Amino acid sequence: MLRAMTERAIRVLIAKPGLDGHDRGAKVVVKALRDAGMEVIYTGRHQRIDAIASIAVQEDVDVVGLSTLSGAHVDQCSRLVTALQARGMDDVVLMAGGTIWGESVRVLQDQGYLVFPVGSKIPDIVAAIRESVHQVRSLTG
Repeated sequence: MLRAMTERAIRVLIAKPGLDGHDRGAKVVVKALRDAGMEVIYTGRHQRIDAIASIAVQEDVDVVGLSTLSGAHVDQCSRLVTALQARGMDDVVLMAGGTIWGESVRVLQDQGYLVFPVGSKIPDIVAAIRESVHQVRSLTG
């Protein structure tokens, strides 16, 4: 119990990359994660991938999540992995949500992303984040 009290809260960055302007789903997830006790930074809409990666470093986050409805998630998520690696953030949990179907789910999972298509249940998102961050923290000390 003492360890749980002294362990730092999970820090999550949620971002809307590119020209995708619909952010209702992202805001719902942000509120749910805050309600679950996580510290959440929301970048707002129309963010560049390099800016998202820089914010992730500045905020020392455990999780970076991209929310997109534009269909460009595979490209944006791939570029985010590269941008984070270039900044030495190899141990961050990656998350993608929004309009993601078919083969794209597998491609993103192969890149290491937790994938939450439209309609994913909030308790499932919270549980997956907690489990993934716990695994990373266990490995990195």
